[in-house]
Amino acid sequence: MKEKPKIGIVGTGVYLPEERITAEEIAEKTEGVWAAEAIEEKLGISEKVIPGSDDGTQEMGVRAGLDALENTGVDPKDIDVILCIGEEWKEYPLTTSGIYIQEQIGATNAWAIDVQQRCCTTVSAMKIAQDMMIADDEIETVMIVGGYRNSDFVDYSDPDLSMMYNLGAGGGAIILQKNYDQNLLLGTQIITDGSLARDAGVKYGGTKHPITEENLDKAYKLNIFDPEHMKSRLKEVSMKNWFECIEKAFAKADIPQEELDYLAVLHFKRSMHEYMLEELGLEDEGSIYLNEYGHLGQIDQILSIHLALEEGKIEDGTVISMIAAGIGYVWAANVIRWGKC
Repeated sequence: MKEKPKIGIVGTGVYLPEERITAEEIAEKTEGVWAAEAIEEKLGISEKVIPGSDDGTQEMGVRAGLDALENTGVDPKDIDVILCIGEEWKEYPLTTSGIYIQEQIGATNAWAIDVQQRCCTTVSAMKIAQDMMIADDEIETVMIVGGYRNSDFVDYSDPDLSMMYNLGAGGGAIILQKNYDQNLLLGTQIITDGSLARDAGVKYGGTKHPITEENLDKAYKLNIFDPEHMKSRLKEVSMKNWFECIEKAFAKADIPQEELDYLAVLHFKRSMHEYMLEELGLEDEGSIYLNEYGHLGQIDQILSIHLALEEGKIEDGTVISMIAAGIGYVWAANVIRWGKC
């Protein structure tokens, strides 16, 4: 039986806007409901990245993609496929972000497609890329890339939305290559739960509730449609599903879970971050808490690895798990062994 080709990570790229909003400024926007100290200690936001006027979703993806090319030395003409993880909120509705990014970075030999799974899109796209390269002899190099600025939809005066006060902005890119014998992607597990599919989203601006004069003040805002159901259902299944994803990803990777060295995790409230590290047997240095960045959606895992490499937290032999969760609801985890195969 022919051995499956190995799929490795060549490198990453990141773009972060210059503008920031602090915990104190967020507290002011909540109109007294949240104190700055609680935002910093409970929600885990000392400050977060917000977009400037020129930081469109697609443009941030372009900048991250160019950064990845510079960091890795990959020729854009050698890219076969671009999987765009950029958000639906972008410069022009119904334009195709991946194809635009392809043109702007000079990947003239690639074809591109947009994929969407909210904050799980990066981890899922890495599995898609891996499976595509294994199945198709013509695909050798895949760039996963996109931008995120869903912070534009945060209504700080809505107390039901406090779990999303951390939403920020940025772009990320990660390049995977077939038969690249280092930084191997070894296993991925994904779980979705459709009972939460309509518990959160943007209520006004779609075909169900088109924007009118009457609802204009509610348009372009994130909403929790069913707060009680979302809270109770997530309490019931969220941590269980996350740990199941991690366990099964390690089983697929054929690595004992105890070998986990670094958790590339999205930003969420501080107590949950500390709980997860403790349950996985990791110290603080086994992850990076993104309290100075906020939650950049599906960019978080790329940013975490990017920062960890700069800080020396990831080196040859480090076993990494990228974990994510997104509204819909979806949970995912993968396993990567850094360094030479």
